[in-house]
Parts: sequence; structure tokens; C-alpha cells
Amino acid sequence: MATGKVVQVIGTVVDVEFPPGQLPALLNAIEIQIEGGKIVFEVQQHIGNNSVRCLAMAPTDGLARGAEAVDTGAPLKVPAVHLVETLYQPPSRLPEPLYLWPFFTSQTSLKF
Repeated sequence: MATGKVVQVIGTVVDVEFPPGQLPALLNAIEIQIEGGKIVFEVQQHIGNNSVRCLAMAPTDGLARGAEAVDTGAPLKVPAVHLVETLYQPPSRLPEPLYLWPFFTSQTSLKF
């Protein structure tokens, strides 16, 4: 796992410089420790001069140049349970918000 330094922060886009020959692969996860936790980034582009451009997966408040960035050596990982919980939507052809879905019955009438 290579360690680099943040050289530029523009909103959720961060440029990180790594030692020569230790550039992380595209789509690798990069972790940066900040006060109060860590921010995970995904490598989006190799921009030359041993630097990569990364996209943050959380707000970058408190991040500054010079912060240490660690290449995890692997792409982002999300537990499958979270994917099912966040992406599953019950089948509904009704033009109503999803949170109302369990309350509709065959006796419910809709007027458009």
C-alpha cells in the first residue's frame, strides 16, 4: 500500500501525489484520515507527475493540502446487505411515494 500526499483540494475532487512507481490503479480506493474520522476516495484519473485525481465519497470539510493518503490496493467495497437495503424498491405502478406502498389495499381508491 503506497502512501501519498494531498496536493490540491477542489470541493470533492482531490489530487494526490505518490512516490515514483507507486501510482495506484484506476478505481482504487484511497483513504485519508482527518480529524473526526476518515474520508474514502476513488481514483478517477492519472494526471501525470506521479499524481492521481480522486473523487470523494463524503464531504471533504477539514481536508487540507499535505494530508497523508493511503492506497488500499483494491477498489471500493460495499457490503451486499447495504446494496439490497438501499437499492430495493417494492414493485408499484401507483404514482405515489414509496413510503406509502405497504398501506394500499384493494379497497383504496385513487382519483387522478
